[in-house]
Amino acid sequence: MCQVFISADPQLWAHRARSIRLHGAATSIRLENLFWQVLDDIAARDGYSVPQLCTRLYDELIAERGAVENFSSFLRVCCTRYLALQLSGEIPQDVRIPIRSLAAQTPAEAAAALRH
Repeated sequence: MCQVFISADPQLWAHRARSIRLHGAATSIRLENLFWQVLDDIAARDGYSVPQLCTRLYDELIAERGAVENFSSFLRVCCTRYLALQLSGEIPQDVRIPIRSLAAQTPAEAAAALRH
């Protein structure tokens, strides 16, 4: 079983910190490279840069929960949920369908809208 996991490229679990401005305040976020790659995929899908995506997620989290205890962990969970929801079909594999469009539509409706 472990061979499936340990055969991954070590660069995927290497971490790096990125400085991101959240409403003018510089903050450092430290994540593994794999999570930065997934955040880049999510951001690109909706036409954002990673810092813009992080700001949007931060704002939405504050609006919903009122506080952020561990933003790095939240971002890891976002990435994991994104991949899991893609596998389950709740987020279409077609990266031309923005995630922001899915809140108002089912994945099938979003895909149909893209075809028309």
